[in-house]
Amino acid sequence: MKSKIENKVKANDKDNVMRNARMTKMVISAGAVGPELDKAVKLLGIITGTKAQIIKSGPKRRIPAFNVKPDMPLGTRITLRGNKAKETLMRLLAGVGNRLRRSQVVENHFSFGIKEYIDVPSLEYNRDIGIRGFNVTVVFERAGVRVIKKKIKRGKLPRRHHVSPEEIIKFMEENFKTKFV
Repeated sequence: MKSKIENKVKANDKDNVMRNARMTKMVISAGAVGPELDKAVKLLGIITGTKAQIIKSGPKRRIPAFNVKPDMPLGTRITLRGNKAKETLMRLLAGVGNRLRRSQVVENHFSFGIKEYIDVPSLEYNRDIGIRGFNVTVVFERAGVRVIKKKIKRGKLPRRHHVSPEEIIKFMEENFKTKFV
């Protein structure tokens, strides 16, 4: 009985616009403290052409083992959406040879890291920055996800409304010619 329902849902997926997965945003981040943080901010600014946001620890957060104090700057990030995110993702995927591991893809997003920014073809070595790396996270969602994000009359989404790793891999192979190992 269940297999008939699953087959019916899969057959209707092609016709249903609400089932189409889309790339919502891309977050580029780099962790650093002190003078290294300034270098990380400058690097993310060069990569995207926008101003980076500084990430701080919580107002009451203290981790003595890692020397983390309250309101201490710990890193930087930039969130990109739309065409700017797609163009930047194309450039950054070239930095990893347009290849990703299947283990980097999970439900609703995938992440990868670039160890040295000079691996990205369009970026040249900058003496002020030195050699640094950064992380990239790409988030996917379907239409209708606003139901769980809104404040008034918040709803729930069924499990099938999440974007599965297989759908993300298919999307990336079709639109970005990415190979998954």
